[in-house]
Parts: sequence; C-alpha cells; structure tokens
Amino acid sequence: MTLILTNDDGIDAPGIRALLRAVDGEGVLVAPRDHQSGCGHQVTTTQPIQVQQRADREYAIAGTPADCVRIALNHLCPDTSFVLSGINAGGNMGADVYISGTVAAVREAAFHRIPGVAISQYKKGKLPIDWDLSAYWAAKVLRLLRDRPFEPGTFWNVNLPYLETGVDVAIVFCNPCTQPLPVDFRIEGSDFYYCGDYASRRRDKGSDVEVCLSGDIAITQLRL
Repeated sequence: MTLILTNDDGIDAPGIRALLRAVDGEGVLVAPRDHQSGCGHQVTTTQPIQVQQRADREYAIAGTPADCVRIALNHLCPDTSFVLSGINAGGNMGADVYISGTVAAVREAAFHRIPGVAISQYKKGKLPIDWDLSAYWAAKVLRLLRDRPFEPGTFWNVNLPYLETGVDVAIVFCNPCTQPLPVDFRIEGSDFYYCGDYASRRRDKGSDVEVCLSGDIAITQLRL
C-alpha cells in the first residue's frame, strides 16, 4: 500500500510529522511548501507549480493541498492507494470542511476514486498541542478505518478533541454539523477584523461539533 501524506499547514508543520509517526513512517510526504490553511479546494492552473524533492520520500510543493494530491496521483506516486491529510492544528468540523485545505486534499483523492482520511486536532485557546498524543489517537483511528470497506465517492473526516495525557476518549461516528460558523467582526474605521469565537459555535445535537467539543473523537463520512 502506497500512502500519500499531505496537509495545509505546510510540510514543516509538527502535525504532518505526527501523522507520519502514526503510520510508523510508512508514507510519502507530498505537502505544501508554505502555509495554506483555509485555502479550501483551490487549485493552481495558470502558473507553474515548483516541486522540490527534499528526500527520497519527501516532496515540498509550491501549491495548495489539492495541487499536492493531483501531482502525487498523476506523477510522483501513480500507484497511490490511500491519502492521509493532517494532522491539522485546529478543528475542521461542520461548515469548516468547505474552507479547509486539509479536507480538500482527501476530497481531491475521492474524485480520483482513492480513499482518504483527513485528521484535525482541535485547539483549546492558546494551550499547546501534545503531538505525540495526537499521533497515538490518530493511529488508533486509522486502524479502525482501515478495515472498513471503501465506498467510492466518499472520504473520512476525523476531529480529535483537545487531549490530555492519560484521558481515555470515545470514538464516535456522527454526522457533520449544519450550523453556520460564527461571523462576528470588530470594526475599526473601514477595517473589519474577524473575531468569531470558535468554541461557542452553534451545534446540532450529536454532530461532529458537539462530539469533539464535548471531549470525544468525531468521525464523519463525507460524500462528493
């Protein structure tokens, strides 16, 4: 099985290194050279995309997460059998999946009939993320999803709660939240500064937002 690992935080982000540990180092990194968070499913079609091979199984792409998957599947690793994206520093639940480059990477894989899993780590304020713990839970989730049959046109979106050492959590299959994101702004003159409170967002009962923010791992199966 050839695994492609990508993200939207950039190839040097700690989350993708945690994801690599979660799969015991078995994967080819094809990730953005630069930070691409919030780029959604943007692709580059009107200018060249620089590809830098940093190591035998590591490529830095001067493009978006969707660009990375396109280049990986069509040129670098045409025998790819699975795409993993993350571990993102911050949640990607509900309406986030339309904004997230992390999720767009596995959506792109699904277009090509390749199974994929996006994994995000919810952040609680400015508290630091224990990436080793995130890798541990990501590995457990991936073992669970590996044995489930692949349904063409679908992909998995996983959100890890803010985790504390020694705390056990449930893994919950649930639906994505349909509520809007907070859209609050602070206005100074003609400038609008986004100041929405992510943690206080509205949530559907039993949805991925409620599950994750309540302290459990939320898994949703999304469809094209």
